[in-house]
Amino acid sequence: MTAKQKTIGGALLGLLLIVPMLAWGHAFPDHSDPRVGSEVKTPPDHVKIWFDGGMEPLFSTLEVFDANHKKVDKGDGRVDPSNNTVLEVSLPPLPPGTYEVSWSVVSVDTHRTEGRFKFTIGGKS
Repeated sequence: MTAKQKTIGGALLGLLLIVPMLAWGHAFPDHSDPRVGSEVKTPPDHVKIWFDGGMEPLFSTLEVFDANHKKVDKGDGRVDPSNNTVLEVSLPPLPPGTYEVSWSVVSVDTHRTEGRFKFTIGGKS
């Protein structure tokens, strides 16, 4: 093997080791309650999202809005103090309708991800 081939091989090996580490840097949703796009019969008293990595509590938010874009959660969105992979917010009793969950998190290594999803109560759209 020539010196040039060794240099290229070393560079490729380094790249292969770095790329997975970059992918691990973000916290992405694993599952939620209520589930993304679900239709529930009973109004939930909270929304929880489980992530595949830890989050920074000071920079992570979770809010719920009704179909008119009015915020309907209790304003206590937070990272679970006993499990920094869970984001949660409390809800008051909600009437039938479609609701949008909006989340934004910063992973423990400072990468931001955000997203939205909807769920429906009582089959109304």
